Amino acid sequence: MIDTFLPGFALGLSLIVAIGAQNAFVLRQGLRGEHVFWVCLTCGVSDAILIAGGVAGFGRLAEHLPWFETAMRYGGAVFLVWYGWRSARSAWVGGQVLAAQGAVQKGLLPTLLTLQAITWLNPHVYLDTVVLLGSISAQYDNRLLFGTGAVLSSVTFFFALGYGARLLAPLFARPTSWRVLDALIAATMWAIAAGLLLV
Repeated sequence: MIDTFLPGFALGLSLIVAIGAQNAFVLRQGLRGEHVFWVCLTCGVSDAILIAGGVAGFGRLAEHLPWFETAMRYGGAVFLVWYGWRSARSAWVGGQVLAAQGAVQKGLLPTLLTLQAITWLNPHVYLDTVVLLGSISAQYDNRLLFGTGAVLSSVTFFFALGYGARLLAPLFARPTSWRVLDALIAATMWAIAAGLLLV
């Protein structure tokens, strides 16, 4: 049992720890203290759906729909370029600090819609969860247990990232720190977009 669950947990964690569009968004929300629970939960549930799809064998979808991968790649690249531009503009303008108590926050629905776009329009998410985890899970007799380990690692990571971001709050009380973070987010988004377009 452990020799199936732990590989799933370890592989899931290794795939998700790398800085990406989704992680950068969760970190930013955690630093601002905006809708952290719902953001982390949404990421965890989205990953659970994708991992379950991969373990259930839906990784062959791209084989039957040749246009699917191309549509996801270009759609994801366009969105990431736009989101990167927003972050770059924020880094250039500056003036942002941690939201004080009582400050106006962005609404929950717009926040979750942006997060869903970042998650579901990124083809790398499908490659990591549906294709890679799905194909590796086939090597184990208990694919469900392997998938459970991967899902648990994802949920654990997102909640740790979202709520752990508060430890950096003193650093991000300064506008300069936000400008640096926004610049890094913009660079990350554009690098991922370039990788999608240059494949």
